Amino acid sequence: MTPKQIIEAGKAILGIEFGSTRIKAVLIDQDNKPIAQGAHEWENQFVDGLWTYSIDAIWNGLQDCYANLCADVKKQYDTQIETLAAIGISAMMHGYMAFNGLEEILVPFRTWRNTNTGKAAAELSQLFNYNIPLRWSISHIYQAILNGEEHVKDIKYLTTLAGYIHWQLTGNFVLGVGDASGMIPVDPQTKTYDAEMVQKFDALVAPYSFPWKLIDILPQSLVAGESAGMLTEKGAKALDPSGVLKPGIPFCPPEGDAGTGMAATNAVKVGTGNVSAGTSSFSMIVVEKVLSQPYEELDMVTTPDGSLVAMVHCNNCTSDLNAWIGLFKEYQELMGFPVDMNEIYGRLYNNALTGDADCGGLISYNYISGEPITGLTEGRPLFVRSANDKFTLANFMRSHLYASIGVLKVGNDILFNKEKVQVSRITGHGGLFKTKGVGQRILAAAINSPISVMETAGEGGAWGIALLAGYLVNNPEKKNFADYLEDVVFAGNTGTEIAPTAEDVAGFNVWIENYKRGLAIEQAAVANKA
Repeated sequence: MTPKQIIEAGKAILGIEFGSTRIKAVLIDQDNKPIAQGAHEWENQFVDGLWTYSIDAIWNGLQDCYANLCADVKKQYDTQIETLAAIGISAMMHGYMAFNGLEEILVPFRTWRNTNTGKAAAELSQLFNYNIPLRWSISHIYQAILNGEEHVKDIKYLTTLAGYIHWQLTGNFVLGVGDASGMIPVDPQTKTYDAEMVQKFDALVAPYSFPWKLIDILPQSLVAGESAGMLTEKGAKALDPSGVLKPGIPFCPPEGDAGTGMAATNAVKVGTGNVSAGTSSFSMIVVEKVLSQPYEELDMVTTPDGSLVAMVHCNNCTSDLNAWIGLFKEYQELMGFPVDMNEIYGRLYNNALTGDADCGGLISYNYISGEPITGLTEGRPLFVRSANDKFTLANFMRSHLYASIGVLKVGNDILFNKEKVQVSRITGHGGLFKTKGVGQRILAAAINSPISVMETAGEGGAWGIALLAGYLVNNPEKKNFADYLEDVVFAGNTGTEIAPTAEDVAGFNVWIENYKRGLAIEQAAVANKA
C-alpha cells in the first residue's frame, strides 16, 4: 500500500510527544516508517517562582501540532486523516499536575525543571532508602504538604503531562510504567508503584488527615502492549476541532520522554542503554538487578515494559557549547565571510579531535543552570585555564565538548566502576551527535564504552511513542517489547559504532579529575553571585 492508501484505510499510526521546546507529531506506516509529521514550538513560563506551561498552551499546542500534521498529509498525499490504527501520547516526565473531582487543575503545572523540592526529596530519600529526585511527582506533592498549601486536601487525581493529555482524550486515568516510575518508585516485579513505599508515605502524611490515600490519586500503571483506552468523542474534538477525526481509535499507555527515547534507540533490553545529548542530557542503562545501594547521582526508573533502568540526568549539555559556536559565527560575519552553521560546527568539532586528549589542561563548566549531581543549585558558565596550559583552538573546543558530558561521566562512573554494570550496546542520539563521529568519539572516551548512532534516532521521541502504539496493534506473534524492537522495527540494525581508544580514555580521565578539583571555582562564583 502507498502512504495515501494507508492513511485512507485508517492503518496509519500516530505518535505525539510534548518536549520542553517543541510538540512533535509523527505518522508512521505499518512498517514503522515515518510518512508525515507536524510540530508546534512552545516555551515554558516562569510564574510566581515556578516553571510552568498553561493549560491553554497545552491544548493550543496539541491542536496546532495536529493541524500541521494534517497539512503535511494534505500537501504530500492530497488526502486527510479520518481515523487511525492507534495513537500514543508522550511528554516530558515527572512534575506535578493535581486535579480536583471536577477535573479542574488546582495549581499551575509544575514541570520537571523546578528545584524547589529539596527538603521533600531529601526526607523521602531517607524514608524510602531510595534516591528520590527533586523533579519526581512524589517530591512535589510532599513539598506542597510541607509548605502547607491549601489545595492538597482537594486532590482527586495526580498525574504527569502525558497522563493528563491521555486522560482527557480517552477518559482513562492511566500511565505507562516508565512514566509512572517518575512519580514514585515502581516495583520491577509487580510493574506498579512500590507498595511498601506507598504505605510509608501514607503513614508519613497521616497526621494531616487528608481525605485520600496515595494509591487512590495516582494513575493506574500499564506496561507496553496493554490497551489504554479509546479516543472519545470529546477527545476527538479536543485533538481535531475541525471534526474530521473520528472517535474509537485505540491508545497505547502514555509514556515519558525517557521511555520513548529508549524505544527510538532500541535500548530496552537488559544490558543496553542510550544517551540523549542536547539542551540537557541523560543516560539510561537497563540493569539486571537492583543496585547495591541508593546513589544521589542515579535515578532508578523503568523501561516501557517495566525493566529497571539506572538514569543519570544532567540539566546542562550543549547550550554553552552552542553559545561559543555563536561567537565564532559573529566573528565570521564580522570578517565578511558567508555563514553556514553546519560547516562551522563541522570544522570546529573535527578540529577539536586534533587537540590533546586531556585538552592541554583547559577546563570548561557548561552550567547555564544548576546541576544537582555536582551539588550546584545555580549555574555560572565558566572557562578556566592557567598560564602554562596549552591554549589552542583545538583544545578550547575539545574542553567544551568534554564539558557537555562531564557530569554524565560522573554518574556513569558509579554504574560501571562501583556497581560493575555490564553493557553490550549504548546508542547516542541528539544534537551532540549531529556532526558525524565527533560526539560519538568523545562520549566513548568519557564512559569507556563503544557508542552507536543510528539514522533513525533522529526521529526522536514522537517516533518512539508511535512505535509503542504500533506494538499495541501490529504484534501478531505476541513478542515482548524488547524482541519486537530488535526483530521487527530495527531488524538487526545497530547503527554505526565507534569504540574508545586508550589514549582518549586516559586523556578524559585526566581531564575529569581536573574538572572535579575545579568545581570549587564554580561553587565560589555561585556563592559570591559573580
